[in-house]
Amino acid sequence: MTRPESTGYDYDVVVSGASLAGSAAAILLARRGVRVALLERRSDPDAYKVLCTHSITANAYPVLDELGLVPAIEKAGAVRNEARWYTRWGWIEPKAAPGGPELPYAYNIRRSTLDPMIRSRAGGTPGVDLLLGHQVTGLVREAGRTAGVRASTPQGEREIRARLVVGADGKDSAVAKYAGVPGREYENGRFGYFAHFRDLPLHGGLGHTWFLDPDMAYAFPNEDGVTVIAVLPSKKWLQAFREDLEGSFLAFVRALPEAPPIDSAERITKITGTVNYPLHSRRPTAPGVALIGDAALTGDPLWGVGCGWALESAQWLAEAVAQAAATGRGAPGDLDASLVAYARRHRRRLRGHQYLAADFAKARPFNPLERLMFSAAARDEAVARHMHLFGSRLISPLRFLNPVAVATASAVNLRHRRAAAPPPHAHLSRTEP
Repeated sequence: MTRPESTGYDYDVVVSGASLAGSAAAILLARRGVRVALLERRSDPDAYKVLCTHSITANAYPVLDELGLVPAIEKAGAVRNEARWYTRWGWIEPKAAPGGPELPYAYNIRRSTLDPMIRSRAGGTPGVDLLLGHQVTGLVREAGRTAGVRASTPQGEREIRARLVVGADGKDSAVAKYAGVPGREYENGRFGYFAHFRDLPLHGGLGHTWFLDPDMAYAFPNEDGVTVIAVLPSKKWLQAFREDLEGSFLAFVRALPEAPPIDSAERITKITGTVNYPLHSRRPTAPGVALIGDAALTGDPLWGVGCGWALESAQWLAEAVAQAAATGRGAPGDLDASLVAYARRHRRRLRGHQYLAADFAKARPFNPLERLMFSAAARDEAVARHMHLFGSRLISPLRFLNPVAVATASAVNLRHRRAAAPPPHAHLSRTEP
């Protein structure tokens, strides 16, 4: 693509990172008339992220729909991510209300399928130049703001100028580092390992999550009959896993309530994971820079929210900045104002969720409010549906814990205690003295 002479820029926007967030942002921006360079440091168009829950929460379904990916995802065999959750009070099994609409859903799909799919869609979108093997090595600075990137490419070093640089390059974002974007890190008191199994039956064919208070595990069915099983124990178990990873992983899974029958299934990958996965929160903008996906906010993987938030943040950015970023359409100063709007929306939608996740990542036992909501959800279908909306990130923490919801959960538990209590004077003899 030639440089627009009137602007002095090669592109309107440079996006660093062509996985979920970056590819989605490139597509959505280009459809709105923005010229986009989509950079990916890896040269393989089929490259994908390995360390992932491989699940997209229901909040991101509208983004998948706007991208036009839903038919392709379903054709690839993705599994709707209905689920049940184990607690010490029993299983929480969200179900649609009788006569009501089906519960919101998105999909479980492996990144080895999804990443090449969305990257190919981006590369075929008019207005997007997909540049593989391009790794950002620095930023172009001009008049106190970012005006492009320097990149290492198969042909050597290259400078690419743009009105806006988007960091979609993960939790260790080079764009954020070079831009000096401040951030905050939260320690994670759990570690995680996972493996893929083929032909592993799960109760009802549903995804399973185990809240073992404080340890965690999940099993998510994916396309091609492959199930991802992850264990996320508190770090008190770390030494045992270091001494015998395979034995500890398998023993942990076998001990789960209604444990998946892993011994009769075929394990098709090695056990992989990480012993240190802190949560990150960064300011999502700087002059001439926007961050999306894990570059802006890295959540706790046990909640499976990363893919959904990557897609949502890409959509929020495109909606906020497209008018201002497109050549010849935005007035001076409009881009800064649009970045302020994006940052405000990002904080409003995700800050509360991240606050709760960072607190739960301390690997502490359930607090009283969590005990109230989880126990009531195991006993009442309406509360279970309410929890499903929160787990799908379709409602905010404030709405999840609103006074009516808390009062309802309290009433459910009170009825449960009364029903379980022995009748008055049951210990006395029925015969009169």
